Amino acid sequence: MTIAITGGTGFVGQMVLDVAEERRLRIRSLARKTPPGRESVEWVQGSLSDNAALDRLVEGADAVIHIAGLTNTPDPAQFEAANVTGTERLIAACKTAKAKRLVFVSSLSARKPELSHYGASKARAEELVMASGLEWTIVRPPGVYGPRDIDYLDMFRTAKFGFVPLPPGGASSIIHARDLAALLLDLVPANALVLKKTFEPDDGREGGWSHKELAAAIGEAVGRKVFAPHLPEGVLKLAASADRMLRGDKAKLTADRVGYMCHPNWVARSDRAVPASVWTPKISGEQGIKQTAEWYRREGWL
Repeated sequence: MTIAITGGTGFVGQMVLDVAEERRLRIRSLARKTPPGRESVEWVQGSLSDNAALDRLVEGADAVIHIAGLTNTPDPAQFEAANVTGTERLIAACKTAKAKRLVFVSSLSARKPELSHYGASKARAEELVMASGLEWTIVRPPGVYGPRDIDYLDMFRTAKFGFVPLPPGGASSIIHARDLAALLLDLVPANALVLKKTFEPDDGREGGWSHKELAAAIGEAVGRKVFAPHLPEGVLKLAASADRMLRGDKAKLTADRVGYMCHPNWVARSDRAVPASVWTPKISGEQGIKQTAEWYRREGWL
């Protein structure tokens, strides 16, 4: 079996490659630039805007896992090109190559497309997948963390100084990247339990994590008791403007992110859980957060 993936050089994609290598699976991956140290992977140079590269990627593939996508940008118009048009092109390539199985990585933000341009683009991409005629499964991950992640890294870094600023009160689910990677590969075999279904996986913690609980867990992982105030939306918007001024196009906190950060409920829904016979999480949030902090220390990120 050949599994084609997009986004193989990204945070989640790299973990998929790690797990696939452990399982001795044959992977073909799309990449703008071929990275070193992945000799077991068949690389196809190109991007989601390159139709010829997409054709090469999916030719003869038994399944396609679509991970690539734009998660953050100061220019909201870029979400449409990357997440919607890119998905549309991949679907067209799958149809041409008669690659029927598609596992699509979306986002919990697609539940509330009105809150952000990112969530809206993922919701539109989901619609394309559902109308594609392919044997599709959609996965909406919550917050994904783990080794190599840079999005949660700032929380770990500020926690070292005993301070973790939070959005307005609420709760969210999280999932370790290794668990998510295992899920994506476990979904490749098509059966009635997973076909034409949308799943919202998590770490198995019922009710998710309140923002305060997550900040406290991160503080414990770095050996500090943290002060974690909830910041109002207006303050976060000002912080987003400051981040844009300081880091330009590399700003992590954007106005678009503030839009969905302030929503109080990003908890994975139990009626969208993956059947236990297909997949269950192996890494609890407490365990994974500690392991992630240890990885950051070893790599000199903390």
